[in-house]
Amino acid sequence: MFAEIFQHTPTWVWVVFVMLISVGTKQLTEQRRSLRKSVLMSLAMGGVSLYGVAATFHGQTPALSSWMLGAVAVLALSSMLNAWSGMRWSHVDQSLVVPGSWVPLALFMSLFIIKFAVGVTLARHAGLIHQTMFESLVGLCYGAFSGVFLSRGLAMWRAGRVAGVTLATS
Repeated sequence: MFAEIFQHTPTWVWVVFVMLISVGTKQLTEQRRSLRKSVLMSLAMGGVSLYGVAATFHGQTPALSSWMLGAVAVLALSSMLNAWSGMRWSHVDQSLVVPGSWVPLALFMSLFIIKFAVGVTLARHAGLIHQTMFESLVGLCYGAFSGVFLSRGLAMWRAGRVAGVTLATS
């Protein structure tokens, strides 16, 4: 069964997998980044996730509502826990300093595995796409990941704001 799944997986999926590993591995060390690009990337990740849910489930209310619930809940929880502490603005380099962490790599890999599993599940059991429980759980899960990425973007924006930097000037 697994051999069949891997044989029928398009090549582009493995290219994305390698790219995510590469990007995630770079997150292990401290980086200096543009505030604007960092915040926009977080927003883009949330947007891509929302689009994925809307496209997969054809805009069904349970999937979209669950996505929103997951995104808002995790965004709020991450903000309350100050999950992305340690980011700061460097006036010397005029850049955002992001400490190294394994968390982005773990998030990328987890999201990839979940999206892969959902894709395989829907390919093998297409009728699940019309099951409210399935679409709600998938929407909630994707929304939770979006909440994490959005909370990271918010933490980056806050780090710039504390230093008096705006997205327009970064």
